[in-house]
Amino acid sequence: MSAKITVRIPLELKRRMERFSSVNWSDVVRRAIEEKLRELEVREAIEAMDEIASKARSVRSLAEVIREFRDRRR
Repeated sequence: MSAKITVRIPLELKRRMERFSSVNWSDVVRRAIEEKLRELEVREAIEAMDEIASKARSVRSLAEVIREFRDRRR
């Protein structure tokens, strides 16, 4: 299933596109939208991972944790 959208472009751009009538401009637009969506989804996923990672960080420094484990072994 598909949906139809309308995109307004400057008249000069439309005239330039008409010179290359063999190009499937709908496909070009579709691929550009998909690429932009992938970029935005990756950015969103990275932000979510950063948020989770920041919440998972210990309030103690790594040096304190290592010292605690070494002291337990003695």
